Amino acid sequence: MALLSAASIVLVFTGIGFYYLGASNATYKPNAKQLRLAYVQMSLEKGQIELEQAERSVEQQLDTFGRRLGQVQAHLSRLNALGKRLTGMAGLETSEFSFDSDPAVGGPANAGQHQSAADLIAALDELERNVLDKKDELAVLETLLIDYDLHSKQFPHGWPVKGGWISSGYGHRNDPFSGKRALHEGVDIASKPGAPILAVAAGVVTVSRAKAGYGLMVEINHGKGYVTRYAHALATTVKPGDRVEKGDIVAMVGSSGRSTGAHLHFEVLLDGEPVNPLKYIRASL
Repeated sequence: MALLSAASIVLVFTGIGFYYLGASNATYKPNAKQLRLAYVQMSLEKGQIELEQAERSVEQQLDTFGRRLGQVQAHLSRLNALGKRLTGMAGLETSEFSFDSDPAVGGPANAGQHQSAADLIAALDELERNVLDKKDELAVLETLLIDYDLHSKQFPHGWPVKGGWISSGYGHRNDPFSGKRALHEGVDIASKPGAPILAVAAGVVTVSRAKAGYGLMVEINHGKGYVTRYAHALATTVKPGDRVEKGDIVAMVGSSGRSTGAHLHFEVLLDGEPVNPLKYIRASL
């Protein structure tokens, strides 16, 4: 009886062993929950990869925006410098036309819509084109202002002596010495002896000496066909070849040469022909 019971126990345990051995060799089949977890894990890994790619793309776009913005800022800096220079050249009020402050703007509140990256890139492209266009326009304007400034400096205009009054005009008159009608090729400006005589435009001194009829005289060539003469001087302060600017003192009022008293005989010649100096004297009034 005891032997039979022991055999029965052996058979039971042997069966159990074969059962688990067979179960371990069977094909593993995950349940639905495990499948969902695996799918979620794969999705997260894919999302992580896409996020990293998106971050790299955004960084590249930001780098591009940064470079473009730096270029536009550099253009704007040059534009502001050029604008300041033109403001000074044109004589504009810097308090009213300043390149150091933002222009005054305004309007009602309007939230508007958010712009896409493509919209921002397009707006940046347009801004850069406008800045470059304005830079070219201001460069042309600077050239024109420089030309105008040079012309205004070389164009004879202004009162050629400190103080004084016109004692004889341009044109035909009775000569004070012969009494005969003769062309007076300049204007006479009576003034006290020694009063400074001023160049009415920039130029180069071509004559500084005594000349028959004119007495001690200074002649200045201003270019573009213009020449001015300052005669009957007491003394001169320049010599041939000197470069003078408008307003420089070139001589002193006197009565040398064919003269009846202290005055300046002032002439303007254009292409070698005398013209009425009053036109050029009044040009600055």
